[in-house]
Formats: sequence, C-alpha cells, structure tokens
Amino acid sequence: MNGIMTRGNKSASEVGQQSLFYHSQAKDFVDLHEQVETSVNLLDSLESFLSTFQKDLSSVSGQISELQERSKDIDNRLKSRRRIEKPLSSLLSDLAIPPSLAITILDTDVGEPWIATITDFERRLDLLKVRSRVKAARDLGDVAEGLRIVAATKLRTFFLALLQPIRTSVTTNMQVMQTSIFVKYRVLYAFLQRQAPNVAGEVQKAYTGTARTYYETGFRRYVRSLGWIKARTPEKPEPIISRNGNNGEPYLNQDRLAYAKIDGPSIILAYMADDKTHEEPIEAILRSLFLVLMDNATAEYAFIVAFFRSESFAPPPAMETNSALFSPTATLLSPDFGFGDRKSNAGSEIGTRVSRPFGGNEHGSRDVTALPGLMDKAERVPLDAIWKQILDPVLEYCKTFVTTVLEPMPPAVPLLTMIRLTEAVITEVQKRDCPPLENFLFTMRLQLWPAFQKVMSEHCDALRKLAEGGTTSYFNRAASTTDASVATICNRYVVMFNSFVILTDQEEETMIFSNLLRLRQELTKLIARHTENIHDDVAKATKQSAMYEVLLQGLNKGIHLSTHPKSQKEIAYWAEKEEEARRRIVSIAQSRRIGKR
Repeated sequence: MNGIMTRGNKSASEVGQQSLFYHSQAKDFVDLHEQVETSVNLLDSLESFLSTFQKDLSSVSGQISELQERSKDIDNRLKSRRRIEKPLSSLLSDLAIPPSLAITILDTDVGEPWIATITDFERRLDLLKVRSRVKAARDLGDVAEGLRIVAATKLRTFFLALLQPIRTSVTTNMQVMQTSIFVKYRVLYAFLQRQAPNVAGEVQKAYTGTARTYYETGFRRYVRSLGWIKARTPEKPEPIISRNGNNGEPYLNQDRLAYAKIDGPSIILAYMADDKTHEEPIEAILRSLFLVLMDNATAEYAFIVAFFRSESFAPPPAMETNSALFSPTATLLSPDFGFGDRKSNAGSEIGTRVSRPFGGNEHGSRDVTALPGLMDKAERVPLDAIWKQILDPVLEYCKTFVTTVLEPMPPAVPLLTMIRLTEAVITEVQKRDCPPLENFLFTMRLQLWPAFQKVMSEHCDALRKLAEGGTTSYFNRAASTTDASVATICNRYVVMFNSFVILTDQEEETMIFSNLLRLRQELTKLIARHTENIHDDVAKATKQSAMYEVLLQGLNKGIHLSTHPKSQKEIAYWAEKEEEARRRIVSIAQSRRIGKR
C-alpha cells in the first residue's frame, strides 16, 4: 500500500513539473503557432501567385507558338523569293538594253569597242526572241529592231570603206588587210550574216568584185612580165640525134633541175623584166608563176573560209563581254596553221610579201577551229564559188601562159622538170587544203604529160630512123653517122637518163622509164648499125667497147646517181655490153694467133 502511494506521489510530482515546463514554454508555442499561420497564409498567397503565373505562362506559350508559325511562314516566303531571284534577275537583264550599249551603236563609229558590244547586242536580240511571250520583251522589240538596223547600216558602210584602199591601188598588200583588219572584225560580219543577211550579201559581193579586180590586174601585169622574159630565151626542142650543138657539149645542169622543187631559187620579180638583158630558163619562169599563184590563191581561200563561212551564234556569258573569247583570231586562226602562215618564200608581184621559208616541216598539224578540211561538201560549195569568182581571171591567165610555154615544145628534161614542179605544188596545195586550186593544177599536169610523151616519142622515132639508116625531117640528105655524132648521142642519152633519175623519186614509174627503155633499145641498135660497116671484127668490137665506155663513164658520174636502182640496172646493162665486146676482141685475137700458127 505504501508502495502504491509512493508511486502516486511520484506521478503527481512529475505532472506538476511538466505543467510548469509547458507554462514556461507557452509563449514560444504561441509564437510558433503564429509563424505556422503566417506560413500557411504565405503558402496560400504563393499558391494563388503560381496559379496566376501558370495562366500567364500558358498565354505566353501560345504567343510563342504563334510567333514560331509566323517565323516559318516568313522563312518559306523568303526561300520562295530567293528561288525566283536569279530567274527574275536574268529576265530583267535579258529584257534590258544597257544605255552604254545603245550609245555605242548610235553615237560612235565602228571600231574595236564594237566587237564586244555587237556580241552582247546579238545575245540580247536572241534572248528577246526567246522571251517573246513576255510583254516587256515585245515592248522592247521595237527598240532592239531600231538598234539592229542602225548597226547593220553602220557596219555596211564600215566594210565597204575597208575595201577602198584595195580598189584604188593594186600595190595594197591584200594579205595584210585580210589578217590585220578583216579577220579582226570577223565577229561584226558574222553578226550581219545572222541578223542582216541582205547586208552581208552586199558586203560579200563588194569584196568579191574588189578582190577579183585586184588579182586580175596584178596577175595580168605579172604574166605579161614573165612573157617578156620568156621571149628573150626561146628554147626550141632539139632531137637527140641533132648535129647542131647550139649549146655545146651536153652536160647535166643541176641548177635547172632545182626548179623542180618548191624549196629552191628565188622567184622572178616583175621589175626584172625591165632589164632587157635579164634571161631565165622556161622552168624558172613557170615555177615563179606557179609559186606566186599558190601563195595568193591558197591565202585567199583560207581567208574566204575564215571570214565568209557561216557559223551559228554561240554567245559567251554576259559578264564576260570583254573576254579574249571575242578575239577574232582566237577562233578563226590557229597558231599552227592560220591563213597568214600559208606562204612560201615565193612572194607575189601583186602586193603580197611573205616571210616564211619553204619546207615540209613548216606544215604540221593544224588547229581544228576553222579548217576547210573539217567542212562538209555543203559548206564548201558556197565558199568555193566565192573563190572561183575571185580567181577565175587569174586561172585563165595561168592556163594561157602554160599553153604558150608548150609552144614551141620545150626539150624533154625541162618538160619533166616542169611536171615535177607542178606535182610538188599540188602536194603543197593539198597540205594547205585548197581544193579548187588543186583541181586546176591537176588540169595543168594533165596538159604537160602528153607533151612530154610526144617529145620522148619523137626522140625514139628519130633514133630508130637513124639506126635503120633512113632519113628524118631534120636532115636534107641521107642520114649518116660518125664517131663524134654517135658519141654526142650517147652523151645526150646519159644526160637525159641522169636528169630523169634525179627528177624521179619513185623507183618504178612507167611513163619515165618505159621511154628510157625504148631509147636504150634504139641506141643499142644505132651503135650496132654504126659499127656494122667496119669489116675488121677486132676494130668493130673495139669501137663498140669505146661507145659503151662513154656511156658507162657518164652513168658512173656522181655517187648519188649510181646508187639509184635504175642507174644500177642501166650501168649493169651497158657494162655487160662492154664486157661482151671485150670478150669478142680477146676471142678474135686468140683465133687469129692460132690461125697464124
């Protein structure tokens, strides 16, 4: 019981202590309660603020989305404008004619600035035609047409004025005019061909007439001068059996054989005819004519191709109107084979002066930009027609002169020299690609070959008649032979044979060596006939051996001749004949010694 009371007293004491503690902390609890209420109020206020902020944030988010949509729309519109910017700019550029272009055409004379201007103008003309569906292009068409008419009129006057120096003086250097002036303004003429064909045709006709008169006058004077020189040195045909040795002992004249090549002596100039003592062989005269013809005719053909050839318009980029692409020489003349380079050292008596020497190496591969060889037949026909209109009188003069060269007929060696010259000129003309001149020269060669064959036939017939003991038209009495005359005939045969070998590159050429074979056969018969009246067999064989020796000595002159296959065969033939004669001498001598015994 006591224990229970004791525990009760302790509990009451503890409760009293706790009560005192809480009473002492009451203020703190009150303060804490007030703070809690304040915090709750603040949280309520914050909740209200956050709720309002969330509403505002939702509103801002909606505005941002709207701004993003607007931004995307603006970006798409910008991309669309960028896509049409270049085409629109190109359209505006195509439809516009710059004031500077119009001022150049309307207010300035034709000159170098026109080259780029006209190229740009033609590009714009073509673009206006392409854009004809655009109203602005149709509106601008009248302005462009007016400028085209003004440009065509000024260009017509300009090109006709360029021809004036050629019309007034034949001493004007035609090739210099062509290469330094006409080709330079080739772009302007091409503009006329495409945009004003009637004006281009008028310019072409004016040039054709002027050039025709220029060449006709020059070649007429030059051919007349050559005719005077030819008249001073008449060269009549001398048969191989002729006893009238006007030129002394026959010999191989290699100086005259040199006229068979393009690369050789200088040509005859017209003023040389004024010297009445000046003489030239017929080969030199014909060579001068053909080389002057070749230089002028091929240069003219090359110019015609370069200048009058029709070409489609290929405009450069609009921003490059001052580029070197517009240079006439950049597309019309190649560095390897421009028509100004198509020259030999022959020169011309009608105003042409040349600077290049002859030589096969000078004519290498050519640029493909404006070569006649790359044209088809349809392109060639009008250009060939222009060339023929210009050069027809010149070809007639040359044809007539060749006819006079064959009257009287020259000797065989000069004739073959002229034939080889003609062939060399044809080869060079083929390199220079001038088909009309090539055809003309083929005709001249065909005219020379029958004359050569006729002369060779006369030699063979004369030798045959002499070998048969008949008479010929060259003698008034029965033909007879002497040692001297037969030796002269042998020497003439040797000179002719060696000359033909020098002039013949091909080992087998029927026209040449078949005639020489006929001559050899007749000469063999002549030697046999000449010695048949000698009754002493030893003397006969000795005489024949001496004749054969004359032939062998002549044929063996010059190592370069004796190494030719035909020369070797010829030497072998006469050496065999000479050996047979020697064997007969030995055989007869031995027979006589045996008979005496």
